[in-house]
Amino acid sequence: MNPQLRPLFEAATRPYAGAGTFAWRFARGKLRHDPVFFFLLRRGLLPDRESLLDLGCGQGILLSLLKAAKEQYQAGAWPRDWPAPPLNLGLRGIELSEPRVRVARRALGGLQVIQGDLRDLGLQPCSVIVMFDVLHYLDSEEQERLLDRAAAALAPGGLLLVRETDAGAGFAFRVTRWSEILAGALRGELAQRLHYRSAVEWIAELAGRDFSVRVEPMSEGTPFANLLFVARKG
Repeated sequence: MNPQLRPLFEAATRPYAGAGTFAWRFARGKLRHDPVFFFLLRRGLLPDRESLLDLGCGQGILLSLLKAAKEQYQAGAWPRDWPAPPLNLGLRGIELSEPRVRVARRALGGLQVIQGDLRDLGLQPCSVIVMFDVLHYLDSEEQERLLDRAAAALAPGGLLLVRETDAGAGFAFRVTRWSEILAGALRGELAQRLHYRSAVEWIAELAGRDFSVRVEPMSEGTPFANLLFVARKG
């Protein structure tokens, strides 16, 4: 790991130590090996206004990273060549799994993490909505309804960040899909059905909801076929 990132990495993962060894190790593994988290900060993608809503936030790793980023920047411990992180962006999360919500609430202190099903909950207005590895757990109609509600919650200029697997990526897609099936089996979710789309199909879904879309490869250091769709509301 880049030595400049070590203070931020430690600050973002330290709060999970009180939530148990598994939660702490999981947070450290995700931030060390999943490129999407630091990418957001390195590229300065997030605005410094209103609020961010993380849908399917898990144990709140992105929220913890953004909270730590603000603290590290204010303390002067920030990578020299990175833009400033968002300092005035409210942070909220929604997660289905009650155990993950308990971990997130314990680690994140006063940040709001709601336990609920994304298929049922209304989305309050915000400036950023994040969906990392969420949509493929929903069927096609549920995906479209959630995208409709996300588009409605964002004002013009709002940002939707979607990380999904490209079903058109051949062997890399098959590796990703089987890895997800194995992970589900280890969680005891043998009957879970996954619904993937190609990058072209995801772009069409977003463009059809008045988003301009930029696609960023998001598999660095992994064998997967992940993409980050950076969608700006028109």
